[in-house]
Amino acid sequence: MNKIIICILSFFLLLFSSSFFIVKEGERGIVLQFGKVLKNNQQKTLVYNPGLHFKIPFIENIKMLDARIHTMDNQADRFVTKEKKDLIVDSYIKWRIGDFGRYYLSTGGGDTFQAEVLLKRKFSDRLRSEIGRLNVKEIVNDSRGRLTTDVLHSLNEGTMNIEKTSLININSMKALGIEVIDVRIKQINLPIEVSDAIYNRMRAEREAVARSQRSQGQEKAEKLRANADYKVSMILAEAKKEALIIKGEGEAEVAKLFSQAFSKESDFYFFIRSLHAYEKSFNKNDIMLINSDNDFFKYMDKILKN
Repeated sequence: MNKIIICILSFFLLLFSSSFFIVKEGERGIVLQFGKVLKNNQQKTLVYNPGLHFKIPFIENIKMLDARIHTMDNQADRFVTKEKKDLIVDSYIKWRIGDFGRYYLSTGGGDTFQAEVLLKRKFSDRLRSEIGRLNVKEIVNDSRGRLTTDVLHSLNEGTMNIEKTSLININSMKALGIEVIDVRIKQINLPIEVSDAIYNRMRAEREAVARSQRSQGQEKAEKLRANADYKVSMILAEAKKEALIIKGEGEAEVAKLFSQAFSKESDFYFFIRSLHAYEKSFNKNDIMLINSDNDFFKYMDKILKN
């Protein structure tokens, strides 16, 4: 009897615990009844917000979905512009779940990876279409804001009002239950082969300019050097000229002084000049045979006799 009561209590306890569930912050819960998404009276997906909720045990299952904003970095891809030029575009997308029921069904049970695969495919097509309408100048200079806005609008657009009936375009992300919050382009680059060609051309142009400037510099340097050498030669010639003039004037003054000095004592002048001549004419060990009647040796004859 006691075992039966314990079993009954255990069953009710399990039933009671299975009747409640908690939705965490940042998540939303949808109800699956026999594998189908449960909807309310307005035929909208029944979504549970964070908190404690009740469900029918063993009949209803709760699928938790991440309601936060996701950031998807796209791998840099090649796109063709209006002028048939290639660009490498690096971008990212911010998105979140807009319709939890559609999202669950379109992604095979709420698989985030599958959702991003679908989103990336749609985004790549939209971005390729928008870039194909613009040229490089428009994309690089002032069209980034317009470009991303147009891509964002084309991804999310799809709701049309026809006789007050809301229809969703099957080509939009809303058909997958995804809402794109933001689209951003991080950088736009040229392909490596194009960049290398441009850099090589720029390098060749800069090298040509450098060679031209070096040639002009060397020409100016040669002109300055030649002008400096010419000025140095002129200064040296002028200095030498002045030096010769000064030396000539000095020698003339010396000769004048000697002339004035020796004009008063002519005999002494001739004596001194004769001594200088003797000094330069003979060596110490020379043997001389002289004629005493020669005027050149008259002073030597007097010295030897004294």
